[in-house]
Amino acid sequence: MSNEQAKFLTGNLTKHIVTMSVTASIGFIALFIVDLVDMLFISMLGIDELAAAVGFAGAILFMTTSLSIGLGIAGGAMVAKALGEGSEERAKEVLTHVLIIGFLFAVVIAALIYWQLETLTSLVGATGNTQQLAISYLQYLVPTMPILMLGIVASAALRSHGAAKQSMWVTLIAGVVNAILDPIFIFGLDMGLDGAAIASAISRLAMAGVAMWYIFARFGGLTSFRSGGVIRDFMPIATIALPAMLANVATPIGSAYVTRAASSFGEEAVAGMAIIGRVTPIAFAMIFAMSGAIGPIIGQNFGARQFTRVREAFNRSIILVVIYVFPVVAVLYLLRAPIADMFNASGTSRELIFLFCGPISLAWIFNGIIFIGNASYNNLGHPFYSTWVNWGRNTLGIFPFVYFGAELWGAAGVLIGQMTGGVFVAIFSFILAERLMRKTESAENIRSEEHSFMGHRRAFTMLNHRR
Repeated sequence: MSNEQAKFLTGNLTKHIVTMSVTASIGFIALFIVDLVDMLFISMLGIDELAAAVGFAGAILFMTTSLSIGLGIAGGAMVAKALGEGSEERAKEVLTHVLIIGFLFAVVIAALIYWQLETLTSLVGATGNTQQLAISYLQYLVPTMPILMLGIVASAALRSHGAAKQSMWVTLIAGVVNAILDPIFIFGLDMGLDGAAIASAISRLAMAGVAMWYIFARFGGLTSFRSGGVIRDFMPIATIALPAMLANVATPIGSAYVTRAASSFGEEAVAGMAIIGRVTPIAFAMIFAMSGAIGPIIGQNFGARQFTRVREAFNRSIILVVIYVFPVVAVLYLLRAPIADMFNASGTSRELIFLFCGPISLAWIFNGIIFIGNASYNNLGHPFYSTWVNWGRNTLGIFPFVYFGAELWGAAGVLIGQMTGGVFVAIFSFILAERLMRKTESAENIRSEEHSFMGHRRAFTMLNHRR
């Protein structure tokens, strides 16, 4: 097996984490900036309902993306483990099966969501013309969910191979395509909100195309289709994908509750939260990227039974999160007025943006701990831990805090509650991850001692037999 295939088994862990995170964050930032520019262009149209419509649609799209990420987590974890065990052919085979199962699953889910768009947009608080605008936007993007699924799974596989630059180019090219097409469709063709949706749909095609090209050009492509192999791998894939999807679905459910809570304070509040939702992943792109970067590093070392490196990778990631968040929050605070001005935000929208671009964003340290913990659970063979942690974060860590925050401080309380709830969940997640790593290492030591004992016993038996 070449070092390129399992490159995280040796070398400086901090360098691996930073390299993977920085390259991934560049791609993520490109996509997130496009989302931000989408919102900026839509704000320039001068129709207040459009920004709110994108906010409501975003809650639904968040769910479809989260399901796709769940399959990506399964594919990435299984590919990384196979590479750590020294089986490149198995890595290709499992990727093939994840792509097939994921594509079929996405077709079914996209059809169900498309059928229930009116109900789903109502559930997140959209009404009247704003709801119709949100539905129109979603009608272009929901059918592309299977394409998005392919792109996310293939990109996760690239990261598992350690192909940080290639994974970066996947998202970077998708972002460039979207950025070029946005003004053409929105203004040039005078398509408004629908134009933004079409541009995003085409960028998803670009993302999937580039990711699959790299898989074939750099890592041998896929294996031939064998129904028996797909059936055999269905349960191992589902064992990781199902809890990962359940974990990821929790986030849009929590986000939908936040959106609905904000909607009770008017469309300005919803628009403000939508703008924050686009600023957040740009400001904290490294944390989003790190959650994806740490998984392959832990997965390969877990597959190779190098548990000391697993623990070191986890702890160094936490330290890097803390180091990263403080200067980012300082920059947000200094740029709070220009950010609000860029979107012509006024009233409640402006107040929420100013609140977010301040010390309250330090709470992203705790979100980072949760992200890294979840990546560790998924790659250490305990994906349901991430399910429970994420559901805890987006129910017990959202609902009561947002509800009482709204009662006490209005629209600002919605944001305060959303940020505060993560602190307690992060502490629990950190303790759980540490216990899991100790337990895994202890179990391996016991297994090694048993194997050593059995080996000595067989040798002693053979010696007596010869005598």
